[in-house]
Amino acid sequence: MSKKPLIILAVIIVLAIASYLIISDHSKKTQLKVVSSSTNSTKLSSPAVVNNSVVVTKDNSKLGSYLSDPQGKTLYTYSADSKDVSNCHGYCLAIWPAYQDKGSTSNLPSGIGTIRRNNGQIQYTFNGHPLYFYAYDLKPGQINGNGITGFYVARP
Repeated sequence: MSKKPLIILAVIIVLAIASYLIISDHSKKTQLKVVSSSTNSTKLSSPAVVNNSVVVTKDNSKLGSYLSDPQGKTLYTYSADSKDVSNCHGYCLAIWPAYQDKGSTSNLPSGIGTIRRNNGQIQYTFNGHPLYFYAYDLKPGQINGNGITGFYVARP
C-alpha cells in the first residue's frame, strides 16, 4: 500500500475529530447562552398565555413559556432588530426564516402585527418584535436556536 492513501485517511480522521470538537464546543456555548438568556428577556411574574390563530404559548421545563406557531414550531426574536424593523437579511434569512403571513393581515389578534420586508413579503411581529423560525428546528417543539447569534425564544 502506498503512503498517499494512508496520508489521505489520516487527514480525514483528523478533520472528523476536529469537526466533532467544534460541534461539541458550540453545543456547550449554546447551552451556556440559553442559561444566560433568561436574564436578558423580559419575564412576567405570571406569564401571559397567548392562544390565537397566529401564535400559541407553549411550556418548556428549562425555558418556561415561549411562543410557537399554531403547528407547534418555536418562534424566535432577534436582538439586532428594533421595533417593527427586521435586520435579518440574505444568509441570515436562510437560517432564520421569517414567520410570514399566509392569510389576511386584517383583524389580527392583540399583540400580533406585521411588517413589510424589503422583498415585499409580510412578516408577523409580536408586540413589535419580528418573529422567526430556526431552520434546524425540524419538528414541532424543538428549541435548538435559543441563544445562537442573537436569536432568542420569543416569550409571551
